[in-house]
Amino acid sequence: MTFDPAVTPPHLPESTSGFHLPSMRASELHDMVSVDVRELFPDIEPPIHNYGQDPTSVREAAERALAGIDMSKIKPEHSLNILCSEHGFGMMGGAAYAEMLKTVRDIVVERTGCRRIQLGFACGLSKSEGIETLPEHGLDDHYEGKVFQFGPYDKGVAIDTEIGRLYSIGKAFKADRIIHCHYDDPREVHFHRLNGRALKAFTMSYARLETRSVYHLQFPTQSANLVPRMIYESKFIQDKWAFGMSLLSSPAGVTGVEADNDLIAMDKRITVATLRNYGKMFKLFEELEGCIVVIDGHRWLHYCHAGGITSCHLFFGPHDHLDLDAEPPATGSNPAVKALVINYMWKQAFAMQGVPTISAKPSVAKLFRRRAVTDIYPEETLHDAMEKAYEVAGTRKVMVFDGTYGAINCTADLAAELKEKAPHVATQVDEELLPKWMRQRGLEMTKP
Repeated sequence: MTFDPAVTPPHLPESTSGFHLPSMRASELHDMVSVDVRELFPDIEPPIHNYGQDPTSVREAAERALAGIDMSKIKPEHSLNILCSEHGFGMMGGAAYAEMLKTVRDIVVERTGCRRIQLGFACGLSKSEGIETLPEHGLDDHYEGKVFQFGPYDKGVAIDTEIGRLYSIGKAFKADRIIHCHYDDPREVHFHRLNGRALKAFTMSYARLETRSVYHLQFPTQSANLVPRMIYESKFIQDKWAFGMSLLSSPAGVTGVEADNDLIAMDKRITVATLRNYGKMFKLFEELEGCIVVIDGHRWLHYCHAGGITSCHLFFGPHDHLDLDAEPPATGSNPAVKALVINYMWKQAFAMQGVPTISAKPSVAKLFRRRAVTDIYPEETLHDAMEKAYEVAGTRKVMVFDGTYGAINCTADLAAELKEKAPHVATQVDEELLPKWMRQRGLEMTKP
């Protein structure tokens, strides 16, 4: 069986936080190949854009999506906050998400005359995220310097909801009107279960830490999805709400842009597309029998992509988190992950319980030890780290999470396993799982 060469992953921008870029990418290892996601599943929606390509197609898709949006609530004299989230820039290098954000400002100015527009950048933990991201994509210039960052520790604003008083970030909503600009990347399916995914940012991007904790810790998994919906439906938000829009994707790349004045209606359409486009790849990852995972991307540990699927889906497998009738496991340690190699990632020392972690850089190993991670092996180079991983894992099958969409960089033996399992997975999803997932969410099984 022959395979394509490993594809070039999205580049790693220079870090402002003192992280030294790796001397080589995992895709450069001599035994790496790639497998095309649409070769595995031909019915995955083809992309209009992928990493390194001209983003004009994204602008055109955004213009089409916005053509039918009612912008009458936005007046020339209003202040307007266009809200985006840091993780959207982790999709295919971030150019597509940035182009959508540029387009929406241009269209709003043209159609409403409003120019008091700010771009609000929701960061996860550190303001360095925006410092690295916004200039790289020219967003600070495009928004005429009117950009600001906010995070979960900033001053809150009280929002009264049907389930009580919750707290969002004050500066995010300190404007007459807001536009919610998101993305459909189905990261953390083990948590939100693809139930209200388009609303999740109202807690995990726009809320104070206390309310994020309510979402994460004080509800069972599925009922937690009430929290962002209650914030979105509150009088406080609805009085400021203009519309929402989302970058659309499949494992092959960007597929379009969606927009609506009604975020609930938009969420339903996005969910249907996500189940169709991602369901088979999710199930295929759940079928893996054992591999070494290499993290080699400019994102958080759980959010690096391989063939458009984030690493957290593999880490929290092999459970079918799309099945709303099934109780998720208590822990997130997939026995199929035999070892974890860190070549490059943002400074976030999470680890999987019981999984050996090998660092290609000693400084990263020190960070893990400060987090009381004991099963950690420091190595000097990626080659050394891989040799150690082969030793402790008992397998030479490797999957690389390096930000790729459209193809998975992996070893030939893992590529062969993916191809072997794909036909059975496709049949199971088409005939059994997709109808069940749709039915559980009250969605129609219409033709794509």
